[in-house]
Amino acid sequence: MGTFVTTALRGTVLVVTLQRPDKFNSFHREQALQLQAALRMADTDDDIRAVLLTGAGKAFCAGQDLAEAIDPNGPGMRVILTEHFNPLVRMIRDLKKPVIAAVNGIAAGAGANLALCCDLVVASDKASFLQAFSSIGLIPDTGGTLLLPRLIGFGKASAAMMLGEKITAEEALSMGMIYAIFPDETFFERALEVATTLAARPTRALALIKEALNATVFADLDAQLTTELHLQLAAAKTRDFTEGVNAFLEKRTPRFNGN
Repeated sequence: MGTFVTTALRGTVLVVTLQRPDKFNSFHREQALQLQAALRMADTDDDIRAVLLTGAGKAFCAGQDLAEAIDPNGPGMRVILTEHFNPLVRMIRDLKKPVIAAVNGIAAGAGANLALCCDLVVASDKASFLQAFSSIGLIPDTGGTLLLPRLIGFGKASAAMMLGEKITAEEALSMGMIYAIFPDETFFERALEVATTLAARPTRALALIKEALNATVFADLDAQLTTELHLQLAAAKTRDFTEGVNAFLEKRTPRFNGN
């Protein structure tokens, strides 16, 4: 097993970096489990007062590694959701310290929704967000169907999910999806400044703020993750899903037939 997530302590901020740049930091099982381990470390180490999550290379995270998703010897969609992504969403929301997503490039699919479930999202001016699921015959998961409509409203969320159009950092800021945009040249330093500011604030109060937000914005998170699971398993059985993934891997236009 290689190292697919790295951690570095910068003062009292734990910088967590997804490390599959050749795959745009798309998740496979080992990377998902290593990110879970990093979040557990942040939860139990009192010297860590904030977490900054980012990606190596040009991407933040392109979501699920589709080659693994269709591998007959792979974990399968149920395990991908119940053991990889859904636990990550719950861990980020339950962590009693602020988690800042530093979106340095493309954030697509589960990668976009994982970023959005963090406490603050900052983006490079070269970053973008993409609800890529419908393009391969799937539904948004990783809490996206709960959170995105609450961030940007039903109309824009429905369009983003169904059309799968790329949302620039500037558009995401104007919609209320993210907190701030920083120039790409100084992006990491500016993102670290935000995380360091949060780390210096009263951690217990921030944890209680987070708990209050969990009781409102994320009150029905578990129920919605279960709904997403059931619908995603149904979508994964369709011919359109198989065609969408194969077309993506073969770099061609998919031929969907509605089945």
